[in-house]
Amino acid sequence: MTDYNALDTWIDAHFDEQVKFLQELIRVPTDTPPGNNAPHADRAADLLKTMGLDAEKHVVPAEEVNAAGLETITNLIVRRKYGDAGKTIALNAHGDVVPPGDGWTHAPYGGEVEGGRIYGRAAAVSKCDFSTFTFALRALEAVARPAQGSVELHFTYDEEFGGEVGPGWLLKKGLTKPDLMIAAGFSYQVVVAHNGCLQMEVTVHGEMSHAAIPDSGVDALQGATHILNALYALNADYKKITSQVTGITHPYLNVGLISGGTNTNVIPGKVVLKLDRRMIPEEDPAQVEASIRAVIEAAARSFNPPRGGNGIRVDIKRLLLARAMVPLAGNQPLVAAIQQHGQQVFGEPIPAVGTPLYTDVRLYVEQGIPGVIYGAGPRTVLESNAKRADENLALDDLRRATKVIARALADLLA
Repeated sequence: MTDYNALDTWIDAHFDEQVKFLQELIRVPTDTPPGNNAPHADRAADLLKTMGLDAEKHVVPAEEVNAAGLETITNLIVRRKYGDAGKTIALNAHGDVVPPGDGWTHAPYGGEVEGGRIYGRAAAVSKCDFSTFTFALRALEAVARPAQGSVELHFTYDEEFGGEVGPGWLLKKGLTKPDLMIAAGFSYQVVVAHNGCLQMEVTVHGEMSHAAIPDSGVDALQGATHILNALYALNADYKKITSQVTGITHPYLNVGLISGGTNTNVIPGKVVLKLDRRMIPEEDPAQVEASIRAVIEAAARSFNPPRGGNGIRVDIKRLLLARAMVPLAGNQPLVAAIQQHGQQVFGEPIPAVGTPLYTDVRLYVEQGIPGVIYGAGPRTVLESNAKRADENLALDDLRRATKVIARALADLLA
């Protein structure tokens, strides 16, 4: 029978080392864009080697990385085999992050510890779980080394852009095929389903002209505004569509990036919009994409330039189609182990829920690999400031989540 107290004690004894490991990971930027992630993978592999963990470096060819809109990617796999029988369990965390932006009171790449929290970009999502999973694995091997099965650490890069050249690439190349997987997440719930995401680029073409003679051109920005109004109007209807998955509410559309024009004294001839449409698990992605295209095209046709002249023309390009994650029946051992030990370690129930986020866990699930999302973090994304200034993680959540993962691994590989 596993001595869970011994696992906990080992983690407590090595926690300062774990925090230092996380600080080193935070201090190597992985802003995506631009997506120069290989230096972080090299640093992570070096740090793992000092702990006796050899990481395979899987370099994604430049042409595939560039086609995904990134610069460099090296995905890491650490394989630990304990016997021929038993299951292989993968633990996946992503190292790429969105740029820090403005408003920080702590250095975004400092890994500063203050008031029981560690600050920095990816402190909560999800370089923290590089450390959670690494030290849970080390505790397992030090105290309760299994007699069968395997554990793999998958430290990948490309979650922010969809994961196709991250874990998707590893799976496509046949470099891994685990039986079960746990991906980086938060500590107070185990996520079993998540939204899908459709991202599209809409280029609105007008006719550039001098602002002093506006009748000689067609304002692409006014045309884009007409399209924007049509797109945003969809959100009222989306609120009437309700998911049956706990933790997921309704679809939503957001336009997150707008660019265009050349100068203040020029009627803009081209404007580019990039939109993000979150899809609940019950929706059909093909139907969603077709409906968005139809709305954009209808709005473009109905635009009447205020000063007359020709209409606008639109080009629509899909940037990303990330399908929703739906639970596979085989995920129950993962859910049960995390809920049991989560309640014991955190002192409260750990519900199984869905999340409106999308992740690259879906890529494992699409290959028939049951997976869940669990790791170090607060109850909500908002609490952690993830993707905002002063992203942070409570160190006590990191410590306790590591214990939960170590205990769950011991049970799953027994």
